[in-house]
Amino acid sequence: MSESGAPAEPAPAAASDAAAVPADEAATNKRSPSDFLKAVLGRPVNVRLNSGTDYKGVLACLDGYMNIAMEQTEEYVDGQLKAKYGDCFIRGNNVLYISAARK
Repeated sequence: MSESGAPAEPAPAAASDAAAVPADEAATNKRSPSDFLKAVLGRPVNVRLNSGTDYKGVLACLDGYMNIAMEQTEEYVDGQLKAKYGDCFIRGNNVLYISAARK
C-alpha cells in the first residue's frame, strides 16, 4: 500500500526480465576450462608461453599441471616461423594460454 492508503501498483518489468534464462538452464550452457580442453584434445591449438613464443600444432595430451604434448608443432617467435617439430613437450608453468586454432 502507498502512503495514501491506495494499493501500490507493481513496478513495470525490466526488459531484461523477459529474456532471462532460468538458472538451471543457464548452468548447463556454461563451459568450464576443463570442458574446453577436452573439446580441443586432438585438434589444432595455439599455445602462448610467458616469454611470448607461440606454438601451433595438434594437442596430443595434457595434465592437471598444464604440461602439454603436441604433434606437428611449429614454433613462432615475434610472429616469424623459427622451427618445426614432430613432437613437442611444454612444461605447464611456462604456459600463458591455450586457444583453439582458427579454421
